[in-house]
Amino acid sequence: MVLGTNLKHIETAAKHNEIINSTENVMVCCGRMGPMCLPVYDIMEDLEDEYTNVAFYDMLFDSPEAHVIRNAPECSNFMGLPFTVYYKNGKLVKATSSIQNRAQITTILDEYFS
Repeated sequence: MVLGTNLKHIETAAKHNEIINSTENVMVCCGRMGPMCLPVYDIMEDLEDEYTNVAFYDMLFDSPEAHVIRNAPECSNFMGLPFTVYYKNGKLVKATSSIQNRAQITTILDEYFS
């Protein structure tokens, strides 16, 4: 099952691992089609043309396969969806939870991926 976004989808833990280890800069929004998640997906879709050096993906939070994000130590204290994670060369370099605005997201992208 995939989310109804225009982003590329990660459906399995194996695919997640393959993507983060073969792509230098990756942003994954792990969530649902809910009010806190939708704005983040929309911002990510808008940023795809601007940040061509970053691969943008979504992952369904309720999928058993999303354990790779849900159980990441960096996400252990998170309470609100979505869990948004940023990978640089296969390493998780930043993680946020709950709704984020464009400025918050671009600050992270600029800090870690420029």
